[in-house]
Amino acid sequence: MVRASSSLVQIKVTLRGLRPPIWRRLVVAGDATLAQLHVVLQIAMGWEDEHLHCFRIGGLRYGPADDAFSDELDEETASITDTLGAVGRGEYDYDFGDSWEHELVVEKPKQPLVSSGIASCLGGRRACPPEDCGGVWGYANLLHVLAGPAHEDHEDRLEWLGGSFDPGAFDQKAVNAALEGVTTGR
Repeated sequence: MVRASSSLVQIKVTLRGLRPPIWRRLVVAGDATLAQLHVVLQIAMGWEDEHLHCFRIGGLRYGPADDAFSDELDEETASITDTLGAVGRGEYDYDFGDSWEHELVVEKPKQPLVSSGIASCLGGRRACPPEDCGGVWGYANLLHVLAGPAHEDHEDRLEWLGGSFDPGAFDQKAVNAALEGVTTGR
């Protein structure tokens, strides 16, 4: 459902440092805030919102008002159109310990929202790394261990993951179903 009161912004989100790449293509209401975009990114990428985050756009840093970083602007008061839409690209950092860096690139909107929420997912590739796996290097090690059933840590890692993990999996329908509940509240 296209919202008449809002322009749309199409964003390609790519998790940096991994090959093959992990990415999502999203259409988001331009009047949504960066705080709302954070929620959308958590859902689209498969993160669980367990860690700190920030946006870096046009030389400025945006984050939650209650974080202890004095150089951050409040993401609750910054719209996507006025920040990311104005400069065309930015970064989204998640989990400062594991250092997951996402490249955000604004693309020309080609499709309307397909949900009643503020965002929809047009596509993507590969599963997001599990929370707390140790960043790019830890994730590479996890994939190595999972690929070798004879590896001494194989069973421990499967248990830690809850039984299985398919790094090639991406479920666009599930992402869009989860995005249905994300609204601007305006």
